[in-house]
Amino acid sequence: MPKVVGVRFKKTPKVYYFGAENYDYVLGGGVIVETARGLEYATISMLPVEVPEDKIVGTLKPVVRIASEEDKNRFERLEAKRDETMKIASEKVIKSGLEMKLVDAKYTFDEQKLILYFTAEGRVDFRELVRDLASVFHVRIELRQIGSRDECKMIGGLGVCGRPCCCSDHNLDYPRVTIKMAKNQGLALNPGKINGLCGNLMCCLEYENEYYSEVNKLMPKVGSEVVLPDGTKGNVSSLNQLKKTVTVKVQGKDDTFSFCEYPLDQIKFKAKNGASDDDAKEE
Repeated sequence: MPKVVGVRFKKTPKVYYFGAENYDYVLGGGVIVETARGLEYATISMLPVEVPEDKIVGTLKPVVRIASEEDKNRFERLEAKRDETMKIASEKVIKSGLEMKLVDAKYTFDEQKLILYFTAEGRVDFRELVRDLASVFHVRIELRQIGSRDECKMIGGLGVCGRPCCCSDHNLDYPRVTIKMAKNQGLALNPGKINGLCGNLMCCLEYENEYYSEVNKLMPKVGSEVVLPDGTKGNVSSLNQLKKTVTVKVQGKDDTFSFCEYPLDQIKFKAKNGASDDDAKEE
């Protein structure tokens, strides 16, 4: 089995494997690795370990070298240039009149190329802009269009929970999230409540979906009729999947209504599939 080290690049929580070679590694220490964008600076997040071949995606490239003090200084200098680069590039974009928004700027480690990330509603003809930017920065210019999720991952921010956005904090890949997951959890289908900063459904809807999907199979439908412990009947008003309780609307003798919460195991109802359901205590 190949021996690898795990490294992380700035602004991403994902760990990438590289061939360990014969170096003395320290967690958090800097290394220089070769990527599709050329040489890049990264930090060690996993010390050397043997992994099965099927865990390696694509060709395993070796660590080029342990980052020297000069490498660290160059990386910090390139990072420090970002704000000024973004300012100048944004001014050029505004001057060009193109409908695009710059998100991030990054120099390759060899300082031969400047990559500018942007968002736009559709395709953008930025050939004239590239020539204008090249005359200012005197390096190769590459413009990359990204989506709203990638923008959120790069910029970061706080979600409605008060914690950093999952994509920029710990998600290795974007989970597949659907509106059905929000329905499973009984959430109001209000974009302001279930969408993240990127405008898409929140990644965290996927985390507990398996639990809600399984519990929902044991619970009655909202609006369905159930039998209470004293034998009276009522209609389901709402469900609490975490507490496994059911709120029931009951009509009194004077035509008034009351709402009471009951544990799931204290009521009887017809199973959703129409078959007998002993666990649900079918009527």
